[in-house]
Amino acid sequence: MVYGPGLLFVVSGPSGAGKDTLVDALRARMARLRYSVSATTRAPRPGERHGEHYFFLTNEEFDRSLATDGFLEWFEYNGNRYGTPRDFVERTLSEGYDLIMKPEVHGALAIKNTFPDAVLIFLLPDRFSSLRERLLARRTESNEEIARRLEIAHQEVRHIRSFDYLVINAEDKLDAAVTDLHTILHAERFRIHRFSDDSLRTVEQS
Repeated sequence: MVYGPGLLFVVSGPSGAGKDTLVDALRARMARLRYSVSATTRAPRPGERHGEHYFFLTNEEFDRSLATDGFLEWFEYNGNRYGTPRDFVERTLSEGYDLIMKPEVHGALAIKNTFPDAVLIFLLPDRFSSLRERLLARRTESNEEIARRLEIAHQEVRHIRSFDYLVINAEDKLDAAVTDLHTILHAERFRIHRFSDDSLRTVEQS
């Protein structure tokens, strides 16, 4: 059967929920799943590479992309700007590949407005206190920055009802969270409205 264009999966949640680790583990299981790299004006963290983790742009470069409608959505988070490059997303979906991205919560909601068929997945740890522990463990931000991220996290959780799925990334249970996410992606492929009329007609007439 022909499934048609690729599906867009948006994994979001508070900073420290484990988006990077979870999405990386999922991509290792699903060879045909493409990843959408976001652009940001923040400085790279240790080990992050341009074009792989983010497109690290200056404020001037970000402004130029905005002026040419180069982002599907963009927003400011904790003093830095983030955006989703439009061309890569549209091209990948039109080629039939499923695409996953992990923007911040407000970015995820903005993408839903642009792509109403996008599947939004909210990621949380099993304990809210784990967010602080994970942010501290990263050792990439000051105590003031961590406090700000936790304040933002409390605000972000209020948007959970705007998402389609909730996945709990419990401590020491990464494999379970990856399996839950994999199950969601797999099941979404088999929704009736994903199939073309010709495919369904073939089933009906068989």
